[in-house]
Amino acid sequence: MSYIHQHGIRAVGAQRFDEASRSDDACWVVEEETLTIDVEGIGAYTLMWTPTEPVAAPCGFTPGDGVLAEGGVPEVLALAAGFAFTEGLFDRIEDLRSLAVCPDNPGVVRLVLADPQRAQVRRRNVVVGSSCGICGGRERVEDVVRGIPPVGDSLRLDPARLDAIMTTMRQRQAVWLATGGTHAAAIFDASGRLLVLAEDLGRHNALDKAIGQCLLAGRPLAGCGTALTSRVTLEMASKAARAGLEMVAAVSAASSLAIEVTGRFGITLCGFVRNGRATAFTHGHRILAAEDAAACGQLCKPLHIA
Repeated sequence: MSYIHQHGIRAVGAQRFDEASRSDDACWVVEEETLTIDVEGIGAYTLMWTPTEPVAAPCGFTPGDGVLAEGGVPEVLALAAGFAFTEGLFDRIEDLRSLAVCPDNPGVVRLVLADPQRAQVRRRNVVVGSSCGICGGRERVEDVVRGIPPVGDSLRLDPARLDAIMTTMRQRQAVWLATGGTHAAAIFDASGRLLVLAEDLGRHNALDKAIGQCLLAGRPLAGCGTALTSRVTLEMASKAARAGLEMVAAVSAASSLAIEVTGRFGITLCGFVRNGRATAFTHGHRILAAEDAAACGQLCKPLHIA
């Protein structure tokens, strides 16, 4: 398979070893770059991220005009919007005045809030690493979740459908298939259809990209869930809660604080979603057993994975 046209990867020289020999070879590796989100009146946030598509400049967004670019929501704007939203800097898309890639530097996004005084600022002027989460004690945890309302309760899925979502997400991870070095996050609706999918070196970035795509495209997140290729920690759970997602389904494990937060806000947290099985740590009523799925007709319908 050729990856020559896939953004987010780079060919590097390497040496391969086995028990009997050594050979020179080339490998595809995931790219890691910096993106600075400059929030007027608040501060700058520098993220380590993976651009999986060309960064188009100029491009931007305003609530009145929508996305000011061709070909859908640019990934760079999705990440900036998703990050600012899950940080608590704004609550509704109307709280943004503008969002734009700097014409002189595509590694900088300028974000202007309608009212910076209303922003919930937890940190500012920081560099956020690709694996960086929240640091601090119980007070910091309360800062993260302050002001988040409980989510709705309309989503119901059976384990087989969750497994199909995970399989489809993995098949669509172009950068991971080339490098094995990225995480993915997808947003799915009540029918199990994938609405958006994002990849990144950082699991936090992948989820922010997916949430940001929906925000800027005007896709409601109510009644939806997210599928993750990573473990679920406090920050991942709080991002899902702030977005109003009813379910977090992950192929890996969950931390104690992630379980605490999802339980508190009414989110179904499923770990180890593999081979038609899922382990629900919180609010397992959204996962339908076979008899429940048959009663509501889910097992009689084909899986609808876009």
